[in-house]
Amino acid sequence: MTRQSMTCGQWLLTLLHERYGVDTVFGIPGVHTVALYRGLEDSGVRHVTPRHEQGAGFMADGYARATGKPGVCLIITGPGMTNIATAMGQALADSVPMLVISSVNRRDTLGRGQGRLHELPSQQQLMAGVSRFSHTLLDPSALPEVLARAFAVFQGQRPGPVHIEIPIDLFDAPVASTELPPPARLFRPAPDPAGLALAADWLRAAKRPLVLLGGGCVEAPAAARALVERLDAPTVTTINAKGVLGRAHPLDLGANAALPAVRELAREADVVLAVGTELGETDYDVVFDDGFELCGRLIRIDLDAQQLVRNQQVALGLVADAGRTLALLAEHFPAPLPRGGAERTAATLAALNLNDDPAFAPFVPFYATLGETLPDAILVGDSTAPVYAGNHLVSQPEPRRYFNASTGYGTLGYGLPAALGAQLGQPALPVVALVGDGGVMFTLSELATAVEARLPVVVVLWHNQGYEEIRRYMDAHGVTRCGVDIQAPDFQVVAAGFGCQAVRVSDPAGLAQALASRPLDAPLLVEVNAAAWQQAVTCDLD
Repeated sequence: MTRQSMTCGQWLLTLLHERYGVDTVFGIPGVHTVALYRGLEDSGVRHVTPRHEQGAGFMADGYARATGKPGVCLIITGPGMTNIATAMGQALADSVPMLVISSVNRRDTLGRGQGRLHELPSQQQLMAGVSRFSHTLLDPSALPEVLARAFAVFQGQRPGPVHIEIPIDLFDAPVASTELPPPARLFRPAPDPAGLALAADWLRAAKRPLVLLGGGCVEAPAAARALVERLDAPTVTTINAKGVLGRAHPLDLGANAALPAVRELAREADVVLAVGTELGETDYDVVFDDGFELCGRLIRIDLDAQQLVRNQQVALGLVADAGRTLALLAEHFPAPLPRGGAERTAATLAALNLNDDPAFAPFVPFYATLGETLPDAILVGDSTAPVYAGNHLVSQPEPRRYFNASTGYGTLGYGLPAALGAQLGQPALPVVALVGDGGVMFTLSELATAVEARLPVVVVLWHNQGYEEIRRYMDAHGVTRCGVDIQAPDFQVVAAGFGCQAVRVSDPAGLAQALASRPLDAPLLVEVNAAAWQQAVTCDLD
């Protein structure tokens, strides 16, 4: 095949690999995407086949969060797109770069309601609601421009999913020209100098400053550390910002903004600097009582101008790249301002007393065991009890080492496939999926993908006999339990059926042994008996 004889489908793969460095795509071939697979084996791009399109989206999400590069999916028309929509919603809520390329019916049939295979009234309109933009390609010559727009979103503004659909009659259409100018170099916006100087003045005059760092800071950990240390300010790092300050930094309050002692610190702060964070409910109000209040001057830095005026009353907003702004702001403070930040942080953490809190104490040895056995692991979570506790307890050495679906959209079934994507993106690091017996059933079939691709992900399954979080909500609100005490399969037998090694554990020693003996070229399922674990660690505490 020569550049002169390329089809639209082949040109797409060439552009993705050669221009944008895409090395992995996730997809399930279908009759409407077969032509897109022509030449894939020679393209230099690895194809990973999940067992469901939702799994493909979650894998792309995990790949993107672990690497910082967009996750790419190839998806069929109609049901493939409605299946992946949930994963796109999660990625949109958490600003995760994801490129979803799909087929759509022939150009001459679009919108005509003829009952064609996989036909939707308007697939593009449906997907626009879970993407930064959705585009229907009608001319192969426009492909380079549309891809450039997608990667401009990933590189230059608040990222999220982008959807490009290609009519099936265009995949084999010849490309008239494959000559391209050099790729554009995109730079994110810098802060306005006057606004930056005013922010520095307010921070310099502050008596009780507080910093809030969100997931928008993960690309600039050094700049974030430098600034908070010069401000000597207690700092909340959200779930998606874990590791930005490093492990157990003396100014790091962790993702504990919903707990009373941190809320009190926030109310008392005279100046608050919020960087790359949407100040949303799932980071600052996980008790859902609207109790996170900022009474001092609020300075916000975000790539998205609209985000600057959401959720809290802003006094000064800077539309700018988080990393560049953190670095420039730090230059206004050549020497640290001694304001007792470490002491204030330590006092607040002591008041929280997380290790002795009954809600978290059973999971202290859980994460201690993970940290001692796999200190460099990426921890990828579903919505499950260990993750809810880990959001408060876990401290990581670097960013992109801890993420889960309890934030933003809050989907179930995320943990397992997202962990596979993370492992594909970071093969040199151990990856642990933290899942529950309820949520894992949404995407349990992706164990087959892990086995097939020989991915050494450790799947730690917290088995508490159903939907424990919803049980507690029903009990708290006087609702008779219904639909939450679900029957689970024998996960040991199911894992064996997929060809996956599996073991049951009931205490920290058993977990440590399982992790230490994990295979290095295949997945491992570690099923934790939640009731036995609780009993074992309670006895140890007594």
